[in-house]
Amino acid sequence: MRALITTIAGTLAPVTAFAASGLREDNSGIFVWIFLGFCALIVVAQIVPALLLMTGMVKGVVAAVKEEKVEAKS
Repeated sequence: MRALITTIAGTLAPVTAFAASGLREDNSGIFVWIFLGFCALIVVAQIVPALLLMTGMVKGVVAAVKEEKVEAKS
């Protein structure tokens, strides 16, 4: 089993090294970066209310469980 893992690792290691060679040329202009920033802004604007909703739901469930425990003790 150890020989199999060594063989697989030995054949995959040079492949990843060759894939990383060379410079990456990026011809993205300022408008591409503005567009990507706008997309990120939309994603963040959707995540914030979702997180607030989730925390509100968790608080509601915790409050209901605490209320149920208090009624059970009485």
